[in-house]
Amino acid sequence: MTNKEKYRQLCETEGLRIPLFQQYWWMEAVCEDKQWDVLLYEKDGTIMGAMPFLYGKKFGIKYILQPQLTPWSGPWLRQEMSDLSHKETLSALAQALHNQHAKLCMQRFSPGMNEWQLFQQFKFKHTTRYTYRFDPLPEPTILKELAAKERRKGIEAVENAYIVDRTVDADEFADFHIAYWERRSGKDLLSRDFIQRICSTSLNRGQALLYGLRNKNGTLMAARFVVFDSTCAYSLLSALHADSLRNSMTKLVWTMLTDLYGRTKAFDFEGGMDSGIGHFYHSFGTTKTEIDCIYRSQIPFGTKLLHL
Repeated sequence: MTNKEKYRQLCETEGLRIPLFQQYWWMEAVCEDKQWDVLLYEKDGTIMGAMPFLYGKKFGIKYILQPQLTPWSGPWLRQEMSDLSHKETLSALAQALHNQHAKLCMQRFSPGMNEWQLFQQFKFKHTTRYTYRFDPLPEPTILKELAAKERRKGIEAVENAYIVDRTVDADEFADFHIAYWERRSGKDLLSRDFIQRICSTSLNRGQALLYGLRNKNGTLMAARFVVFDSTCAYSLLSALHADSLRNSMTKLVWTMLTDLYGRTKAFDFEGGMDSGIGHFYHSFGTTKTEIDCIYRSQIPFGTKLLHL
């Protein structure tokens, strides 16, 4: 049995105890036209830890990277273990990652996992990225109190301008997202097929929200895609119509946050390295949160390719 076959069984057995971005189905969806594998550490016939990863080779150079639209993956560790076993498992996964002999390697850890030091013995370096989170996600009445005045006023400004559509489908959103980025930069970084596949797969599993705002003519003016499991929701994609009103996205985010309360424990805006975007996310009352990242490059300008 291959590691991937074992991992599929593990995900089926453990269910929601394995976070969304480390799930077998998620890796299959985001890596459909690419290659992925998983590192496993087993003890007495039990998988104690795992690390799924995308890999490939270009110009003869092997790389291991984060899949598209996957904010983090990194190690998964079985919770019911001693501190000694915890360290032993992480060290074994670090050794296994080192043994892949990738010339370019980067993995982001889940928020709260800060044990990257064990990877340093294999000459992995460390950097930090930032995101903005509600952890826990407050109930709607408290949520409004936490938001900055500009956000509260923004919601009121467009309160009755649009109709919330909770049934936007993956095909319409994919076209909308492509059109949005063509206006902004001439090309979307994601393909239409990729966007449609991720949205439809997540929606079909009941682990996503795809909401839009429509004007009185039914035209889609704003849309946002959020995935979630029982632990956290992640805002992954959004797009606006060229004629959308200011604060349209504020209204849409607010609606999704209130609808997610009770379905999951936390909310992650997934991003915020740009100061302007970070300010927008923080103004909802979120907390700036570190995400640890380990990387190693054995080629010139490798760290620039990793956008570090």
